[in-house]
Amino acid sequence: MTSAERVAVVGTGLIGTSIAMAAVRAGDSVRGFDIDADVLSRSAERSGLAAAATLRECVTGATLVLVCTPIPSIPGLVGEVLRLDRDALVTDVASVKSQVKLEVETAAEPSDLVRYVGGHPMGGSERSGPDHASASVLDGAVWVVDGTASPEALERLEAWIAKIGARAVRLPVERHDRLVAMVSHLPQVASTALMGLAAAEEAGEPEILLLAAGGATSCSPTAMRSSAPSTCMWRA
Repeated sequence: MTSAERVAVVGTGLIGTSIAMAAVRAGDSVRGFDIDADVLSRSAERSGLAAAATLRECVTGATLVLVCTPIPSIPGLVGEVLRLDRDALVTDVASVKSQVKLEVETAAEPSDLVRYVGGHPMGGSERSGPDHASASVLDGAVWVVDGTASPEALERLEAWIAKIGARAVRLPVERHDRLVAMVSHLPQVASTALMGLAAAEEAGEPEILLLAAGGATSCSPTAMRSSAPSTCMWRA
C-alpha cells in the first residue's frame, strides 16, 4: 500500500482531520464522514477531503478506512464498515486496544476480521476539533499496530503509515494497553489531579494556571471539560 490510495476517514475531529491532511499530502484521495455536519464541513475546508453525506458513501470503494471516532463507538463502526466495503483494509485510532479488539470481534463477521488491524497513532494535542488539525501531528510519530493481526494486512497498513510520515510499531494489544497506561494515561490522570488540587488550594490566585507548564495546563479540569464533547462522544 504505497501507491495512491482511496482513503476514507470516519470521524473528522483533530486526529481524523490530521490523518486526512497527511494522506492528501502523500497523494491519496480522501473522503470523510462525521455525524456533525459542521465539524465535517470545517474538516473538508482545512484538509481537502471530500465530504460524504453518509457512512456508506464515505467508505464504499475505499482501499483503506480509518475509524477516528471516540472509543465507545469504534467497535460497532468497524463492524459496519467491514460489511459495507468487502475489500477495504480497516483500522482505528483508539488509545485502548484490548477491549476494542474484543468488541470488534463480536461486532464483525469472522471472515472480515482478516482485514482489520487495530491501531493507535501516538500523536495529538490538548486541543480538539478539525480547526487545530495538522499533518505534522503524524510526522515521525509512533503508530502502534496490533502485531497479532493478519500479516498481509499488517504489511499493507505499515507501508501506508510510513508513506504519510509516521512510524509503525507492532505490539500485541495487551502489551500496548499496559505500556500506554504507564506513559500516557497515568501521567494525564496525575496532571489533572495536581492541577485540580492547585486550583482548589489557590482559588484566590487566578494566575496560577498561567505559571504552570503547558503539559500540566493541557490536562487541567478546564481544558478537559472544553475538549470533552469532541473527544468523549460520538453524537447521534
